[in-house]
Amino acid sequence: MTACLRQLSLLCIFGFLAACTSSPSSTLGELPRTPQASIEQLLQQAADSNPEQAALLRLSAADLALAQSDHGRAAQILDQVPLEGLKPAQQIFASTLSAELALARQRPKSALKALAHPSLERLAELPVDQQVRTHVVRARALQADGQKLAAARERAFIAPLLSGEAAADNQEAIWSLVSSLPRDQLQAGDDGSDFAAWLTLARALNGAGTLQQQKAAIETWQQQNPQHPAAEQLPEALRQILAMSDQPLAKIALLLPQDGQLASVSRALRDGFLAAHYQAQQAGQPNLPSIQLYDSARLSSLDEFYRQAQADGVQLVVGPLEKPLVRQLGNREQLPITTLALNYTDAGQEGPAQLFQFGLAAEDEAREAARRAWADGMRRAVALVPRGDWGDRVLAAFRQSWEAAGGTLIAAAHIDQPVQMAQQIADLFQLRQSEARAKRLQSTLGTQLATQPARRQDIDFIFLAATPQQAQQIKPTLAFQYAGDVPVYATSHLYSGGNNQTQNLDLEGIRFCETPWLLHANDALQQQVTQQWPQAAGSLGRLFAMGIDAYRLAPRLSQLKALPGSQVEGLTGSLSLNPAQRIERQLPWAEFRNGQVQPLPDSTL
Repeated sequence: MTACLRQLSLLCIFGFLAACTSSPSSTLGELPRTPQASIEQLLQQAADSNPEQAALLRLSAADLALAQSDHGRAAQILDQVPLEGLKPAQQIFASTLSAELALARQRPKSALKALAHPSLERLAELPVDQQVRTHVVRARALQADGQKLAAARERAFIAPLLSGEAAADNQEAIWSLVSSLPRDQLQAGDDGSDFAAWLTLARALNGAGTLQQQKAAIETWQQQNPQHPAAEQLPEALRQILAMSDQPLAKIALLLPQDGQLASVSRALRDGFLAAHYQAQQAGQPNLPSIQLYDSARLSSLDEFYRQAQADGVQLVVGPLEKPLVRQLGNREQLPITTLALNYTDAGQEGPAQLFQFGLAAEDEAREAARRAWADGMRRAVALVPRGDWGDRVLAAFRQSWEAAGGTLIAAAHIDQPVQMAQQIADLFQLRQSEARAKRLQSTLGTQLATQPARRQDIDFIFLAATPQQAQQIKPTLAFQYAGDVPVYATSHLYSGGNNQTQNLDLEGIRFCETPWLLHANDALQQQVTQQWPQAAGSLGRLFAMGIDAYRLAPRLSQLKALPGSQVEGLTGSLSLNPAQRIERQLPWAEFRNGQVQPLPDSTL
């Protein structure tokens, strides 16, 4: 009976071992190949086999468990296979499995560590399908670890090994990676390689503004690189750009309330939007769309509006502004016309593919504060935000971005009344001497000591979201608590846009992010708008800037979606599109010095 079992075991092993396309050398060892058997059958067979055969069977069982998403079982089986006792081919296979398992558990650094095993130096000696599998998991791990350039290189390296659907999918992945790279990483020299050509293509698209310019850049690149895989089969995003360039935007509906509580906000947005349109007309830009105004305050229903807009030949809707209407759009499975809403759906609400969202979100500024503080070397923060839903959302955005970067949020307080705020700051910054230390001092000095306040030293900076009135209480209170030297990074909400030097003195030293509109008055359109509407020079100017940027975004929404790393330099910030199809803003920075607002130089990570 035992002899029969051994013979059956040998037959099974020969049925799935050996190389896929070539036979590795004897020193390299054999690769496991998953047979038509269950995990239990493989493990049972391994128990009755010699050590080398058992290792191959267990690797096959772990591979099968991973394919079935049984991550715990896969890890348990891999633990039974001592890596150093395997031959190089099996070590590579086991390391690849470990990396795939780590990625499934969202641990990219562990995956990269697994792929750093010395046996990987002999990967090129293995069959092609194993080479591809290992390189793909390395590319995925690099991407998950934020190393997009290295991930793109990895995928470009294996491109010649692929064909058919696998080659097409890999090509889409390469473009997704290189098109989202920052500009400084696109500056590699042209060494004639396919990967250098990928970077050249991304650089050309990044520098092109209009659809027609992008179409010309694509076609020029194709002519210069006729043998490149992407020249023969463009990535889907670039095919969309070419298709869009042949169908220019002809008519836009501007959907805003003309009456009600939001009327003044709406007028500023409308005037900024139309001012941008008239400037484009005066500049002689070709193929400009016509603009038709609709009053959202008089809507009977969104369905009726879209029916009328379609009948009017509208191709893009800009608006609505009202939060309830935007929520309604977010709840729909699809929209009949692509729409750029001028507000946001609720957090976590997934909208239809035709819905884009743009606004002056405080969450953008919270994330910007986290980015800037980290770039400036800060690592430990406390936060002060207003009470209520707005403050909760701002704090959540700051916390998520700050902790994702590696920072520590020591404490947070919700501020309200000035008297309460003073006590909250005192609670954050004062540490009382420990009772044990007090007792030691008493024993040494032979006298009763009162516990004395001591300013804590483990806070690098304060993140602040506050009104001008609240912010003006912060610096004096910090000075009173012996913390006047602690840097403060704030959102734009503390700045009213005026040049009141007396009030600004109470904000001395505070750093804050702000729209280019209020920090850099060197845009020709901005100067025209402020001459016609003097109120645009103050805080209301942010809304004029938003209207202008909405106009500039309108014809480029599909481009931003097709080119994930691209930006529009706007008057509300550097604008990009996130995966949820929300426009995110990156803003410049300034600091209050001697009652004046002084722009700060850019800071990069």
